[in-house]
Amino acid sequence: MKRVYSDVIQFRGNHYDFGVIQGERLRESLTLKNRENQWKVRQPRFQIDVDEAKAMFQQLAPQIWEELRGLQDSLQWSIDKVLQEFGGFRVNGDRSGCSVMSGEGYLVRNYDYHPKTYDGRYVLFAPNDKGYATIGPSQRITGRMDGLNEKGLAIGYNLTNRRKPGDGFICTMIGRLLLETCADVTEAVELLKEIPHRHSFSYIVYDQTDGMVVVESSPRGVNARAADACTNHFEIQTKENRFNLDDSMRRLNLMKNSGVNSPEEAYQLLNNPEEDVFSLKYTSWSGTIHTSLYEPEKLRASIGIGGNQKPYTFDFHDWLEGNDLNLAKLEGIVDTELPFVHMDERADWFQRKD
Repeated sequence: MKRVYSDVIQFRGNHYDFGVIQGERLRESLTLKNRENQWKVRQPRFQIDVDEAKAMFQQLAPQIWEELRGLQDSLQWSIDKVLQEFGGFRVNGDRSGCSVMSGEGYLVRNYDYHPKTYDGRYVLFAPNDKGYATIGPSQRITGRMDGLNEKGLAIGYNLTNRRKPGDGFICTMIGRLLLETCADVTEAVELLKEIPHRHSFSYIVYDQTDGMVVVESSPRGVNARAADACTNHFEIQTKENRFNLDDSMRRLNLMKNSGVNSPEEAYQLLNNPEEDVFSLKYTSWSGTIHTSLYEPEKLRASIGIGGNQKPYTFDFHDWLEGNDLNLAKLEGIVDTELPFVHMDERADWFQRKD
């Protein structure tokens, strides 16, 4: 068992300045030290065209390009290195799980991945230049793995596969683009049909009007369907699915047949390891690190790190009114001894005997 924390980061201002202050916090961090070592072992199997990446951001969300410039200036890196670490365009990823379900007034989600990749950052950002204010955990610093925006759009994503990648954005940056640029499910579906996708993921979008919609997105097509639960396979683009769907189908059926009647019951279903939606497969890149709960109509966000955790709950509307959180860290307990990239030395891929 390991006590794990996430830093709470609150910022109101423009994207460039946000990039600068994030760079200042990252400059001497274990996150960058560990990632530098990770790249020594796992060489990137991709190329980044700076001009093409810039053009895509300028078309879709120029303010995020300004955040990347702020990171570049703060860290004194080349733009190539910034895009490799934080750009989210044409970048590869690894295996993961994840489960999502919805009900009346809520979206709840398990984030399943490897501790060596987890940012450990919970971010509240209210831009004053362009884009909607957002709340949620970050991934790869600039990306978002799930979250809620000021308009009441909640999002998450689930991996289907990374076979036959295309040129395009990865899941983490797509999550950020959805939250910052889309006011509702309709706009989110339109964006997902417009942008290029590197891998095959389901993007789950939810608002109070349209409920939950699963958008099956791959380099070869995008399809939207209504649903109340989603795991790690497509139901329309079935040719994109992995060969073994047993665990994905098992978790999907557990959620569909759970009979939960409230956001609190849904959170407990996903956060309790005994319910079997929660995953302990950390060494296989699919262990549950956090459970997020979003209630868009109330503009309320909750998160629990690890299993059987009482969630932290935040009134996002109150924060938008200018009332900062009096909280620097979120804490939880995760059932693993694996190192976390933001808080442990040697959270890299070197093989060691000690």
